[in-house]
Amino acid sequence: MMSLSNMLPTSPVVRVVDLWKEYREDGQVVTQALRGASLEVAPGEVIALFGRSGSGKTTLLNMLAGLDRPTRGRIEIGGRNLEDLGEAGRTELRRSRLSFVFQFFNLLPTLTAFENVYLALELAGRLDPGAARAALEKVGLQGKEGRYPHELSGGEQQRVAIARAIVKEPALILADEPTGNLDTVTGNQILEILTQRCREASMSLIMVTHTPLACRYADRILKMVDGVVTEDDRCD
Repeated sequence: MMSLSNMLPTSPVVRVVDLWKEYREDGQVVTQALRGASLEVAPGEVIALFGRSGSGKTTLLNMLAGLDRPTRGRIEIGGRNLEDLGEAGRTELRRSRLSFVFQFFNLLPTLTAFENVYLALELAGRLDPGAARAALEKVGLQGKEGRYPHELSGGEQQRVAIARAIVKEPALILADEPTGNLDTVTGNQILEILTQRCREASMSLIMVTHTPLACRYADRILKMVDGVVTEDDRCD
């Protein structure tokens, strides 16, 4: 018999309500990057956020990360309103509950693959070198822990970035064009690894993309046009 707790609806990891972002010059609105965007993301759900360059995708990602502030609207991560957290609270949220994967990897060049991954744990207050080694093994980089970013291929660098993102098992991973700097074959490998690891650990994933590649790996496709988010069933 199913328990009552299993029958209750699961709270979304992300809830965005009527989000606006306006940029002004001399008191006048010159750009509306977001125009009433709304969305919800369930725990463990893989979302592809598709849209052309300039449609507002990266602006929305920065808002979800608490790196930029909305003009108006509401963002909740794990039921917590980002505006209520303050700057220190948003920084702590990024360290403990959020992870990032970028187009250009954003690895620290003076740190080895292991050290880049372990740094994410240190910032989250978890001193667990075994977890860092395990994360690198999960992305197929066992034996390359001591290599520096310049000693790795682009695909291998992105695998380090994925290991860094998954090592603390965050509630939410934000990926901004994660295959934009890779060829198609390598990009498919990276997306398969990233989405598989997220589903295994019930981590939610939002992948921003302007190409159809990421969409085939998503549970749901959202399309952004002129700062507005809509549901879609294809990337074109």
